[in-house]
Amino acid sequence: FPEHAASLPWLGQQVHGAAASGRGHDGRPVVLNLFAYTGLASLALARDGASVVHVDAARPSVAWARHNAGLNRLEAAPIRWLVDEAAAFCARELRRGRQYDGIVLDPPTYGHGTGGQAWHLEPHLPELLAMCGRLSGGDGFMLLTAHTRDHGPDRLADLLATATSRPPSAVEAGLLEL
Repeated sequence: FPEHAASLPWLGQQVHGAAASGRGHDGRPVVLNLFAYTGLASLALARDGASVVHVDAARPSVAWARHNAGLNRLEAAPIRWLVDEAAAFCARELRRGRQYDGIVLDPPTYGHGTGGQAWHLEPHLPELLAMCGRLSGGDGFMLLTAHTRDHGPDRLADLLATATSRPPSAVEAGLLEL
């Protein structure tokens, strides 16, 4: 997904801005990367100083991401590699009282979780974003992208603003482009 490369400098700025609050046991900011695929954002976040929780329901994608970490000499970076369904993981993290300095999401239009349960962006995204808003404690950064027809930047920004109880003017929106 080369169009995501444009968001990496912004993520780096967010990590450096969150460094003061660093919720990690080592003082690093902790970032949750959901639907993390082959690890581009996870590796960039770790390179920029974050502890990363990399979550994807596809075991081959997580294996590929770990391989990419090795190719980039980040095999020792503070990344937890998890094969899990995003909403189920977030629900457990809320029960555990966990908080994140940032959350990155790039949900698919349609997919299957680890137990075969179906994911549909349209009905499931608002609830997932609401959980993410609680996991970020209201002050963490969030990056939401999607490659879904009828879910352009304005619609995603509205969903994110609603889920995080932020005014729409506080949410930046833009196109993913090459």
